[in-house]
Amino acid sequence: MAADSTSPTDHGAYYLPLAAPDGDDPAYDYFQPTPATVSVWSPNIQHGGPPTGLLVRAMEGVADPADGQAVTRVTMEILGAIGLDVNRVRAWIPRPGRQISQVAAELEARQPDGSYRVVGRAVAWRLKVTDTAAVERLPREPLSPSPADVPHAIGFPEVDGVAVPWGRIGFIGTIEVAGAPGRNEPTPAVWLRPLLPLVAGSPTSPLASAFTVVDVANGVGSTMNPSEWSWMNTDTTVHLTGQPTGEWIGIDSAMAAGREGYGASFAELYDERGYLGRSAQTVLLTELG
Repeated sequence: MAADSTSPTDHGAYYLPLAAPDGDDPAYDYFQPTPATVSVWSPNIQHGGPPTGLLVRAMEGVADPADGQAVTRVTMEILGAIGLDVNRVRAWIPRPGRQISQVAAELEARQPDGSYRVVGRAVAWRLKVTDTAAVERLPREPLSPSPADVPHAIGFPEVDGVAVPWGRIGFIGTIEVAGAPGRNEPTPAVWLRPLLPLVAGSPTSPLASAFTVVDVANGVGSTMNPSEWSWMNTDTTVHLTGQPTGEWIGIDSAMAAGREGYGASFAELYDERGYLGRSAQTVLLTELG
């Protein structure tokens, strides 16, 4: 990708919608990733957040909004490097049902020879919504203080020597961040919201917006030095106990680094109303030489 001296937020959206290129399958939706999607690990690939949001958006698009169901679990698998050439997405319903249904989506990236490779796959379970307020029991109190009551930053400058100082590289530079005391010492909790729409000219749902930033849990839960180690995740799974509302998502994350080259990141998730659920990510640990 050519050098770009502009701020990531200057690009207006994470993806630009495209008409199907000549000769390509019109059953897919086509998108051009912008530099706002770029990963901290390489300038030639996307961060996991925007593709996850794009897959959730596609699954929302094929689900019937009037069927009384809500997304309760999403698993996104990263099957290969998600490049910056044309991306295309399709979604379908492999398991319809009146109380339980499953939605799936795939993301393909165009290769140098013009072919497409599947680089991301997501599956969501949707369950029937009923009134269970009488038995509500959540394992955590709301995350406090709220983002309105703490200082904000763009990207991830170093905070009290704890947070990994990612700066404003690519996608990270399109996130507004507010700190909060976490329960996973020594890493802090963070409030996050994306500053760009997912797709230009289209509103972003609260669910797709939340999944655009939840991949960041892998970074904020680490105490490792990114100049010495990388810890790229291969997947993100989120179990929800409620639907996200508003722009802000709270993430209280911790990474467990194993002794045999892999580990996992685990996070508690919140919106401004309270507890939302948990995420988990498998992590490949690599020492940088």
